[in-house]
Amino acid sequence: MASQNFQRAADILELKPDVRAMVLAPERVLTVSVPVKMDNGLITCFEGYRVQHNTTRGPAKGGIRFHPGVTLDEVKALATWMTWKCAVVDIPFGGGKGGVTCNPKKMSVAELERLTRRYTSAILPIIGPDRDIPAPDVYTNAQTMAWIMDTYSMTQGHLVQGVVTGKPIALGGSPGRNEATARGVFNTIECVSQHLKLKIKGSKVVVQGFGNAGSIVAHLLDGAQADVIAVSDSQGCIYDKNGLHIAKLMMHKERTGSVKDFPGSEPISPEELLALECDFLIPAALENSIDSHNAHSIRAKVIAEAANGPLTPEADAIVDAKGVFVIPDILCNAGGVTVSYFEWVQNTQHMAWDVNEVNSRLERVMHRSFAKVLEIHQERKVNMRTAAGVLAIDRVVEATMLRGLYP
Repeated sequence: MASQNFQRAADILELKPDVRAMVLAPERVLTVSVPVKMDNGLITCFEGYRVQHNTTRGPAKGGIRFHPGVTLDEVKALATWMTWKCAVVDIPFGGGKGGVTCNPKKMSVAELERLTRRYTSAILPIIGPDRDIPAPDVYTNAQTMAWIMDTYSMTQGHLVQGVVTGKPIALGGSPGRNEATARGVFNTIECVSQHLKLKIKGSKVVVQGFGNAGSIVAHLLDGAQADVIAVSDSQGCIYDKNGLHIAKLMMHKERTGSVKDFPGSEPISPEELLALECDFLIPAALENSIDSHNAHSIRAKVIAEAANGPLTPEADAIVDAKGVFVIPDILCNAGGVTVSYFEWVQNTQHMAWDVNEVNSRLERVMHRSFAKVLEIHQERKVNMRTAAGVLAIDRVVEATMLRGLYP
């Protein structure tokens, strides 16, 4: 998917084959063995990865995920996405990504700490505040980042806050980081509603994936008086034609672990959720959740991609033909990496901003970036995904050509 989207945008830019090869191939791929002493006293060897796709415009930036399905190909693709995402919002980072193939749900906190510290030790030669800056991703969090920061800092002999972002606020994390991805999605929905003359107030919203990003963007839209009529998580889907009470639903999920059985709602299937008539459909779950099998049923006016790669290329073609306006992932969910950049800036300058300043800066970045992608979309007569790719790849190629080759 990452390669197909790249080639489509590269065709528009008429890039030569040698330039394409240079900016598409990962700069550095590290595979490491991660031996960990488990609570039973036995040692288990896990496999970990860190990929730096492109550092032409700045240090590599990207999350670390702990998941049984982590593969090197997945990490390479996600690192590539991060390069374009940073370039779309014009922050001075390149793309990176990391992961360990493990099942964190079956590990104790002590085992996860030992895994994190051992993995950090293994990737130490290539990370640093001016080289590669990890962040949380699937099944990692602020505590994971605290362990990485501490491990790195101990090897340096002094505190290095800027080696990771997404840290606890007490250790130099940024206010607003937790909700940054969702707030960026909300900011782009504001832009598209103005462009298409769709009022958010009274609009009907469907959210696929009620995790961190999905629940917070639902809460923000609910606060803007939209009607969130359906949501889903890994355990179920619920629907209320009059709009769900999002604040109560968030408390219900925190208490029970799922959205299912929420009082006043009715259960529906994942297929029925995607087929609901709505103004905004927000895929906030995993990659490839909308494909050639279910894309035909979509009746949304706008798809705002809060997740990475929720639409396959086949699904893209289907929703394009239906006239659905798609806000692509590398633009729509770039709020997270943007506020990560703000956190890194605050760390390197030894200062702190309040949440209002963070949110205000984020809004300006997202609105400016949407306007630039929309301009390319209209001028080149391509869809928004290709327009975002054109903007991002052009910025990376320009920096590459200006720097030249050494030696």
